Amino acid sequence: MTYSLEPIGEIRSPYAEKFAVPRQPGLVTAATATIVLNGDYAVPETTRGLDRFSHIWVLFLFHQNLAQGWQPLVRPPRLGGNQKVGVFATRSTFRPNGIGMSVVKLLGIEQHHQQTFLHVEGGDWVQGTPVIDIKPYVPYADALPEAQASFAQHAPAAAMAVRFSSAAKRSIEQLADSYPQLEQLITQVLQQDPRPAYHQQKVTDKVYGVRLYDLNVQWQVENNENHVINISKAF
Repeated sequence: MTYSLEPIGEIRSPYAEKFAVPRQPGLVTAATATIVLNGDYAVPETTRGLDRFSHIWVLFLFHQNLAQGWQPLVRPPRLGGNQKVGVFATRSTFRPNGIGMSVVKLLGIEQHHQQTFLHVEGGDWVQGTPVIDIKPYVPYADALPEAQASFAQHAPAAAMAVRFSSAAKRSIEQLADSYPQLEQLITQVLQQDPRPAYHQQKVTDKVYGVRLYDLNVQWQVENNENHVINISKAF
């Protein structure tokens, strides 16, 4: 049998592209996002009482990966990108049905213009991600401290230092009114070392770039430190 799913809304995210999206939710707390519910799903009744929960589960589609299909074996970044394990033993975005789930902190709910807006902290979604369901996080059932998680028992260490060039700092100052947490967001994103796993062991002068909001952020790795060299508007 086959079933169809209809998105209930979509996500407005600071991540304009997949590159540099954290590999799990909650790792970049400066990344605030908004879940926008539309149509029948936006009526106030659908979220009545949800504001009494501190966190929510968000189920969504890896929409940018669906056309690429899936494989039974994948290479988790936490294992260095070299060891293969079964897709169902990972959080890989390349899945048979392309469904993801994230638990995030709920900051607030707004309703206006026939839409509902859920503001959340620590999301790991690219801009425009379709949302297929929302559920409250229930601590007694969802938090299991005795659980074992093989290669991902603990959050990855945000070990990489981040520094900003003089030009990058000037850009942050100029953009402060529009992007009040920009320096914190860039720092938390780059501390996670978003480079592909096979790049992380290489010594190179390559300039990397990522889109955050409508900005281009460029950096280089020098002495195991991320050096932000330029921040500019994307056109």
